[in-house]
Amino acid sequence: MTHFLRSVGPAVPHASPKEAVRAGLGALLGLLMAGLFLLAPSVDDRLGLYLIAPFGATSVLVFAAPNSPLAQPWSAIMGNLASALMGIAACMLIPDPVLRVAVAVGAAITAMILIRALHPPGGAVAMTAALNPDATLELGWSFAFAPVACGTLALILIAVIYARITGRRYPFRQFEEKNPHGTGDLNPLKRIGLNENELVSILERYNQTMNLGVADLARLIGAAEMVIASHRGTGSTAADIMSRDLITVGPDAPLFEVAELFRRHAFTSLPVVGDGNEFHGVIFQLHLIRHADERAQRRVGGFLSAMGRLIGHGSGARARDVMDVRIPRAAPETPVSALLPLMSDGHCDAVPVLDGTRIVGIVTRTDIIAALAHQSVQRA
Repeated sequence: MTHFLRSVGPAVPHASPKEAVRAGLGALLGLLMAGLFLLAPSVDDRLGLYLIAPFGATSVLVFAAPNSPLAQPWSAIMGNLASALMGIAACMLIPDPVLRVAVAVGAAITAMILIRALHPPGGAVAMTAALNPDATLELGWSFAFAPVACGTLALILIAVIYARITGRRYPFRQFEEKNPHGTGDLNPLKRIGLNENELVSILERYNQTMNLGVADLARLIGAAEMVIASHRGTGSTAADIMSRDLITVGPDAPLFEVAELFRRHAFTSLPVVGDGNEFHGVIFQLHLIRHADERAQRRVGGFLSAMGRLIGHGSGARARDVMDVRIPRAAPETPVSALLPLMSDGHCDAVPVLDGTRIVGIVTRTDIIAALAHQSVQRA
């Protein structure tokens, strides 16, 4: 009985209130912006530019489940378009309303699967067309393009912009996406894992191609491997391997001082701290390069001139202007194995160790490698 109750209970895991608000606000803004255009008094209804109910279902997918293959641009646009065509054809060929609706939806599902564009709201698009034969036939085949394809495209464009603003990925990741360094190599976790064909084979074997993308499956497998590695970890903590005698800068330190510290100590990162060692952020050498590159693009003179101005004594730029405040953080008791995923994707090569809001140390990739090497020697 308990098993049955669990099987009919909620299947979707708990989501954070922040994610719930993000998704709901995205749908609100998406439909609002589409509606302001499509329902404007200046738009002629005879052009077929208006909102239809299935757009609400499309919004659920593209804003609340942007990683789903069912929500991707091809699936959404082509799925709704193909479904509309099936609905129009049913209106032209079948006078009986019950049979017309059933055939329209069934044909829409078949068409979407065949063109690899399964999109659940497509069933609603086909049914909408079949339930309103007079309006559908008045527009004819153009109904598939306006409002269906045009409205879906508008929602997709809004979803792409909204995802970038809110820190999500849409469209979803591609397996052979370039690494953060802009080279042709795969990200480190993907180099030692399964290749794309093997991942596709797994998805097909378990009939999960409609539920998960190849790149996201690779990420999940990589994350699982990291968890397994943490179970076999060294037993050491961040406090055991971190650097404690830190070279730091204040948030108001001029960048020429930051550059001098990088040169003198050959560091790649510097913590930014306030009074009482309160942690503010971290400056990486890469931040100076990016900041100079942004200035070079806005001014004439090239990158080297921009870098010279940036770290020159006359520059007004401060540490706070370039520091990273969203860097991953650790506590002294954090296991070394838990630090591995934080520095394995190429985005971060040092993790500050905090006691409350105070920085007490920093762990670099070099520290991690040394700890793993020590573990290997002990096991040999």
